[in-house]
Amino acid sequence: MAHAEPLLQVRGLGARFTREGVTSRVVKGISFDIAPGEAVGFVGESGCGKSVTARAILRLAPEGSSLQLDGAIHYRGQDLLQLPEAQMRDIRGRRIAMVFQDPMSSLNPVMSVGAQIDDMVRRHTGASAQAARKRTVDLLRLVGIRDPARRVDDYPHQFSGGMRQRVMIAMAVSCEPDLLIADEPTTALDVTVQAQILRLLMRLRRELGMALMLITHDFGVIAGMVERVYVMLDGEIVESGPVDTLFAAPRHAYTRALLDAVPRLDSATRPA
Repeated sequence: MAHAEPLLQVRGLGARFTREGVTSRVVKGISFDIAPGEAVGFVGESGCGKSVTARAILRLAPEGSSLQLDGAIHYRGQDLLQLPEAQMRDIRGRRIAMVFQDPMSSLNPVMSVGAQIDDMVRRHTGASAQAARKRTVDLLRLVGIRDPARRVDDYPHQFSGGMRQRVMIAMAVSCEPDLLIADEPTTALDVTVQAQILRLLMRLRRELGMALMLITHDFGVIAGMVERVYVMLDGEIVESGPVDTLFAAPRHAYTRALLDAVPRLDSATRPA
């Protein structure tokens, strides 16, 4: 994996957003690579810049803000920061997709879940209405929604939090992207459902052959899910490396503090 040509290559990425006339510098010149099929974790406390980094890749501003970016984000040799918006719209969802942390606010409450997935499929693939509907039912089945042919016409409020997140994942993988960005995908879910969603992401990554960028504040969430970890603090990457190396011998005090916060069965056991 380390020797593969990068799928995504980020160099000197800086991000500032402006809200109500106030500009904040959130990401400060970070660099990283993601190889095809690789699973990478970004870990840090809320406000460290990891979610803004994910949005920057897709050139999506936080709600109610404008986003200013500098540096370079190369996807398959194209600098995404230099592309016209029309080309970025084609990449979003089709080549690079994102699962947001709050599915209720990400889904349209007045459209059925099926209609929302249909729209994604038709927009990016040009499929007919009939073909898109079949694809949508298949996708709901793929992510573990029971009786998908019936539930395809249900609305977001008719699903539990875990089921809504499954719908968001179905939408994200509908065009089989090269890279799936999962931004705190288990927020506000109970522990059992969290484990189900993480297992689902692992299975889809394996079956679809896509790369995964997993964003979380919890080292325990990424244990066993990623090959490499980037630790972010105050808009900067302060440590990175193979996940086993960071668990065994963290170098930065902040990394050690995050690991110390993970519940363990005993002091010699890697978090489960």
